[in-house]
Amino acid sequence: MSVIAGPMEAEAAMPAEALEADGRERRLRSRRYRIVVITTRVLLVAAVLGFWQAGSGTIINPFWVSSPSRIVARLATWLGDGTLWANTVATLTAMALGFTLGSLAGVVVGFTLGRVRFLADVLTPFVIAVNSLPKLALAPLFILWFGIGLQGKVVMTSLVCFFLVFYNTFAGARDTDDELLGVVSLMGAGRRDRLIKVIIPSSATWIFTGLRLAVPYSLVGAVVSEITASSEGLGHLLKTSANTFDTAGSFAAIVVLVVVALVINIAVSKAEGLISRWK
Repeated sequence: MSVIAGPMEAEAAMPAEALEADGRERRLRSRRYRIVVITTRVLLVAAVLGFWQAGSGTIINPFWVSSPSRIVARLATWLGDGTLWANTVATLTAMALGFTLGSLAGVVVGFTLGRVRFLADVLTPFVIAVNSLPKLALAPLFILWFGIGLQGKVVMTSLVCFFLVFYNTFAGARDTDDELLGVVSLMGAGRRDRLIKVIIPSSATWIFTGLRLAVPYSLVGAVVSEITASSEGLGHLLKTSANTFDTAGSFAAIVVLVVVALVINIAVSKAEGLISRWK
């Protein structure tokens, strides 16, 4: 009686050398694909920049769109006199402080309300009401209370990050398997054991998701605060350039923000890959 080997049996029957060769071929194809993707991206960016440079002054008035060469010149000027460094540090400082404070508050409050039903029933409507408010509507109050310095930007950024982390943590704390909690209780686990060994690990994935979402939004919160009212930062630099009809300066500030956002997203992706190894 003949037996037809399935894919798993056939793969298991392959010699070790054949499996290694197949793995090398797959890695090679993957590497080639990444090279093609990166090359296509570079060519696309180069084509857009080339068209922009050629069209500025010939097709479109450079007053409206500036040009890549003028933007590079403005960035070089800002680098030379320290303007770019000082304002970038100011934005990143507000972003880091706001993210840290807002995330910590979001984890604590979200976890507490997620596990204490009475507090959740009492406070959830108020949390929803505050979250429903456009954050810009609170900017005048923050300026009145904290001024246009670092404190106001940190408070605005913290508020933006808080709700992103809060809702994910709240959902994670509520998502804990009650049957699993019952099983570990029957095995003699106390409240502390259930918290450390079941509830927190179960909520960890949700919390990490909220933190990952909050990182880029912390940059948004800091820049919006600087555009609204601030004496330093990339948002202030963008607003000042726009108010003085400095198109090259406006695009230069946008380019720096794009670069900062890309670096942050790459760092978050790498950190997420390292952190998720615990699974």
